[in-house]
Amino acid sequence: MSRSVKKGPYIESSLLKKIQKAQKTSQTGGSRAPIKTYSRESTIIPEMVGQTFSIYNGKTFVSLFVTEQHVGHKLGEFSPTRIFRGHAGSDKRVGRR
Repeated sequence: MSRSVKKGPYIESSLLKKIQKAQKTSQTGGSRAPIKTYSRESTIIPEMVGQTFSIYNGKTFVSLFVTEQHVGHKLGEFSPTRIFRGHAGSDKRVGRR
């Protein structure tokens, strides 16, 4: 179930402060370092477009450059926490020999 429209999108307050600070420094010609965050549950808002985020997936930080297509999604959707290594092999090949 999605979040109420009345409440608006959830975004961590500390993350919002980092975004606003990064926007000020980018306007003055400062460095565009990625914003590190652990908040996978935060929703991507239009103010985040053009920023690079490092999202923690439980082991490493995964980089994400936010575009207009990402708005409305959660940050955690773009940093997978599990590694898929393929399905189990078939036993039919072993039985032929």
